[in-house]
Amino acid sequence: MQQKVVILGGGESGVGAAILAKSKGFEVFLSDKGKLHDRYIEILRKEDIAFEQEQHTTEKILDADLVVKSPGIPDTVPLIVALREKSVPIVSEIEFAAGYTNARIIAITGSNGKTTTTLLTYHLLKNAGLKIGLAGNIGDSFAWQVATQQHDFYVLEISSFQLDNILNFHPEITVLLNITPDHLDRYGYDFQNYINSKFNIIQNQTDEDYLIYFKESEVIQTELEKRNPQVRRVEISLNETTIEGAYLSDGKLISTIKGETFEEDFDTLPIKGPHNAINAMAAISVARLLNIDHLKICEGLRSFKNAPHRLEIVEVIDGVTYVNDSKATNVDSVFYALGSFNQPVILIAGGVDKGNDYAQIEELVRNKVKGLVVLGKGPEKLVKYFSGIVPVIFETENIQEAVEKASEWAVDQDVVLLSPACASFDLFKNYEDRGDQFKAAVRNLVH
Repeated sequence: MQQKVVILGGGESGVGAAILAKSKGFEVFLSDKGKLHDRYIEILRKEDIAFEQEQHTTEKILDADLVVKSPGIPDTVPLIVALREKSVPIVSEIEFAAGYTNARIIAITGSNGKTTTTLLTYHLLKNAGLKIGLAGNIGDSFAWQVATQQHDFYVLEISSFQLDNILNFHPEITVLLNITPDHLDRYGYDFQNYINSKFNIIQNQTDEDYLIYFKESEVIQTELEKRNPQVRRVEISLNETTIEGAYLSDGKLISTIKGETFEEDFDTLPIKGPHNAINAMAAISVARLLNIDHLKICEGLRSFKNAPHRLEIVEVIDGVTYVNDSKATNVDSVFYALGSFNQPVILIAGGVDKGNDYAQIEELVRNKVKGLVVLGKGPEKLVKYFSGIVPVIFETENIQEAVEKASEWAVDQDVVLLSPACASFDLFKNYEDRGDQFKAAVRNLVH
């Protein structure tokens, strides 16, 4: 009898999972409580995959032999609870797709920096001629690629939500950049639950696999001591020499892997700031574990273009540099952003606060920020915290007004930095929309 697979969520990952399930002979039904994008409706019809939108038909879903759940659906919703009570296996698209490929998997996670690291790793390996796919929390659906393409390697950006439903997922190389409080509303406001989710990435690794991690992360160090996983460790450090791994010394990225040393001047790279030194060292470490030629690595590092909304220079107007870091949706990201500049900063921050603790950036703000523009519907927490620390504070719900006020305060050699520390949903569709509106507002200054 044909097994029934139900896909919950009809976005990129859900439709990809449906296509893979159909190609493997399952009876497939896709259900989304929201409205499906026209493009996905067209694809599902073309593939003759049954689906529903703007509802969940409970009886049909509970009749599944396997459920592939969108990462955006929390485990606490009644439908998921009911499925668990019936002992129906629930997996993520990542878990489902990994079971149908023999490609070698490089999986990258962290509270911050994972997109840049994933893109850079993919760029280095693709530039070296590897047959490689890019997927996970970025790019085309992993399952879709497994169903329709042939790759020898995949570089996957993995979020904690995707790691919540992992059973057998087994990357050959994992990268764990950092773990700082984020998405705590999803994890019962218990940081340890979020940490556990991130560490799911190594749960199936063996002593033949590699874990690349940032040595200065106290959370990661504590967990490694507690868990003592049987995996080969590759350390990355900004402060210390590493025996097997990479470190930053006098502006040079130095990597020692398998007894061989690689060096590159960090200043020659198109990405800046200490957080990007960590990201670059992680990508270099992956490339070197896969025996990529040194010259190819250097070539790839210099030709890399980062994704938008990550310390993206928008314009330099009258000597003032306007920087879009809209992706900085938590305090840790802002810490790294402020650490990337030596010039005085006018900071634009605010939005939906996710339980932020601003103590982490207090000293940097005190030393670097000459003005704070609070952009958002609930400015009280930011204003209260930084009153008396920042010389001038301005509140607004209008991004053009925010940029104009920052421009009014700025002088030659200053940086106007949008690095919000908060989610964007009070005033914008998402962080991309916020970043795009910021860029448009900056460009309006010169018209």
